[in-house]
Amino acid sequence: MERRLTPKQQQLAWAKLNNQIVGCERCPRLRTYCQEVAQQKRAAYRDWEYWGLPVPNFGDPSARLVIVGLAPAAHGGNRTGRVFTGDRSGDWLYRALHKAGFANQATATHRNDGLKLIDCAITNPCHCAPPDNKPTKDEIANCSEWIARTLTLLPVQVIVALGQTAWTNVIAQAITQRWLPPKGPRPKFGHGKEVPMLDDRGWIIGCFHPSPRNTFTGRLTEPMLDAVFTQARHRLESFLP
Repeated sequence: MERRLTPKQQQLAWAKLNNQIVGCERCPRLRTYCQEVAQQKRAAYRDWEYWGLPVPNFGDPSARLVIVGLAPAAHGGNRTGRVFTGDRSGDWLYRALHKAGFANQATATHRNDGLKLIDCAITNPCHCAPPDNKPTKDEIANCSEWIARTLTLLPVQVIVALGQTAWTNVIAQAITQRWLPPKGPRPKFGHGKEVPMLDDRGWIIGCFHPSPRNTFTGRLTEPMLDAVFTQARHRLESFLP
């Protein structure tokens, strides 16, 4: 029988994991790029002291809903030190989470803005901002320990994968964790697509990433994004006694 940590132990383990993520130096290209961006800055943020380090997980240490993105934005998370904070993608994501009851407010501007997630946590396959928002396969592999430990630590019941890269990474992690069958074709990504995990563990849900490329073109609309988190809420409620 799996032994769960006490709430205090869970908080300490979550904080330890995040501290280790922030201290990671495994990808020289990414560390150099993040520090260069932090020094050069963008004119609009010239008064900011950029974070410039790997961006840790964010959210409830006992979350059942885990959202997996791609990587921090150079002038978003790499600036503010919190994932999906200070950029347009985060504006969309946190509005949707607030509507679905997973966040206490709809806005995210900086680390100390009072935002709290409720039964929800956010992680990335890559914790450093990459050039052109494109981490290499090796960089994602270097970061894989962190997402594996995140998914192992949390009492995961629903995972929302934002985009193809997140989906591919989540499916691979789920197979490694034995939450999905090791053999057979891997489930293909689709917006709103659901994949049940083994032994009634929970669900993996696909969602277009709320990047400007998707939201400006109408590939992803607010009702579409809201529907995914309503879907996640319904799945979590199905686990209640």
